Amino acid sequence: MTHASLKRIGSGILAGALAFAAPLPVFAADGSDADTFKYLSLFGDVFERVKSDYVDEVSDEKLIEAAISGMLSSLDPHSSYMNKDSFSDMRVQTKGEFGGLGIEVTLEDGAIKVVSPIEDTPAFKAGLQPNDLIIALDGEPVAGLDLQAAVDKMRGPVGTDIKLTVKRGDQTFDVSLTRDVVKIRSVRHETYGDVGYIRITSFNEQAEPGLLDAISDIKKKIGENKVEGYILDLRFNPGGLLDQAVAVSDAFLDSGEIVSTRSRRNDNASRFNATPGDVIGGKPLVVLINGGSASASEIVSGALQDHHRAVIMGTRSFGKGSVQTIIPLSGGSALRLTTQRYYTPSGRSIQAKGIEPDINVPQAHLEEVTLNIQREGDLKGALDVDNKSGNPAAKPTDAAAPADAKAPATGTTAPATGEPVTKPASDEDYQLMRAIDLLHGVALFKQSAN
Repeated sequence: MTHASLKRIGSGILAGALAFAAPLPVFAADGSDADTFKYLSLFGDVFERVKSDYVDEVSDEKLIEAAISGMLSSLDPHSSYMNKDSFSDMRVQTKGEFGGLGIEVTLEDGAIKVVSPIEDTPAFKAGLQPNDLIIALDGEPVAGLDLQAAVDKMRGPVGTDIKLTVKRGDQTFDVSLTRDVVKIRSVRHETYGDVGYIRITSFNEQAEPGLLDAISDIKKKIGENKVEGYILDLRFNPGGLLDQAVAVSDAFLDSGEIVSTRSRRNDNASRFNATPGDVIGGKPLVVLINGGSASASEIVSGALQDHHRAVIMGTRSFGKGSVQTIIPLSGGSALRLTTQRYYTPSGRSIQAKGIEPDINVPQAHLEEVTLNIQREGDLKGALDVDNKSGNPAAKPTDAAAPADAKAPATGTTAPATGEPVTKPASDEDYQLMRAIDLLHGVALFKQSAN
């Protein structure tokens, strides 16, 4: 069950099914053409002055792309211009699969360091290990290459070969690999006694299928009738595809609205409704969120909260209530434009406010420290709660203790606001333990009631 959509609401990748938008008029139809020509003429004057007088020569491409980027970034934190390479990377991440080797890598001392091979991929089957150093690709040293260039060389058409020169400790050896389809695993699961745990790290195209597979496997391991309940972990999930957020919500709902989207034009509103069937058969459900849970994560948690289908636990979410549309442009580039706001079933816009958990549980309870946290409402130029214009001063009004967040559109750690949060005194996942305790308590209550 999916819903075709151009829209993506995540903090990083912003596309669903890609298609060309209808051509837009260059000038407004309200009699302001003269002003438009005046400002375009001003732009032309500045462009020519920079071309002729700037201390260093600058290409037309660089100047125009920078001008477009500046125009879009002035609107809100999530509208942006993507050049050909950025647009291509976005589509790969959105699809959740690509032709490659299946290794997570980083750059270290001029070599490509293996972070981890992905299970059941060419790299995993060939025995590559964490901390291996890849020093050459097809006999060409990687020294001098940036990380993206090295990754691009390792990716390629399925069925093609590549030779890696690997340094492991004092040993150096060659490994020949054949590229295969690599899927970005966005869903992981395990069991804690009779509790099923499912973590979704991003809402790419693999989210709903991965969720259904996880639930099926948990039922087999525990026994469908013995499962006490499920935990859906959306912490630090920056978002993803709108249709996947709807599909994941629908998996736990029998009926009712999941989310609605509205633009500045009344004829461009959409509503997404649940279809019959709850894949966990009404079992208790706890959803974990924190300050890094954004967009698609907030759609899911908001829908399940409004329908009283799940207990939302953790700390207040990021608060990104806007929808971006991807508009492919000439030359392989694309425009990422904020076009709508989304609303939970009860009509809440969580823009700059976030989802408040039903049970507020900071990550730990022993030692309080100050961390540098930022949410949607803290971003310069962020949309305000309900109005159409940007509101640079918009701030969340509540003070729930957040966890660390990711900066929308880039996925990098967000800058500071200095809000207090609790820091674990050990490696124990305190929020997860409290969710498990809650489900155990519900199970005991049902047993005593019977």
